[in-house]
Amino acid sequence: MLMLVEGKSILDIIPQRPPFVMIDSLISCDRKNSISGLLITEKNIFTENGVFTEPGLIENIAQTVAAGASYYFRNVKNGGNEVPIGYIGAIKDLEINFLPKVNSHISTEIELMHEILDITIVSGKVLNDGKIAAECTMKIFIDKDNEILKL
Repeated sequence: MLMLVEGKSILDIIPQRPPFVMIDSLISCDRKNSISGLLITEKNIFTENGVFTEPGLIENIAQTVAAGASYYFRNVKNGGNEVPIGYIGAIKDLEINFLPKVNSHISTEIELMHEILDITIVSGKVLNDGKIAAECTMKIFIDKDNEILKL
């Protein structure tokens, strides 16, 4: 497993920028699995009434996929400095068991299930205090050449 320290370096491996950053550390990653972390703060755009809301949980899963894929591509496969852009194509079997509270820490685990051309299918789960807050399967389209942005 590869480790990435907390802090601003997370911005080097995800395309999102503040205030839309929903992970603050990549704890580990390999070709098939990634784990990220996030301290939920009151200032997070997806906190409301003292909890991290559903869109935040979904985006946290997607950004964990992006961070793991980018870190692996750049640092293990020597794929260069470009951060591929990904788009959520579908979310399946989404279960939200509870909304984590502000000032708590979540960790998100991703497992790559299938990869076909530019489509990646992953399962993800968000843990808070050892309990599953949310889980789903995502289909993500990877725009490796950023062609969609050029349209």
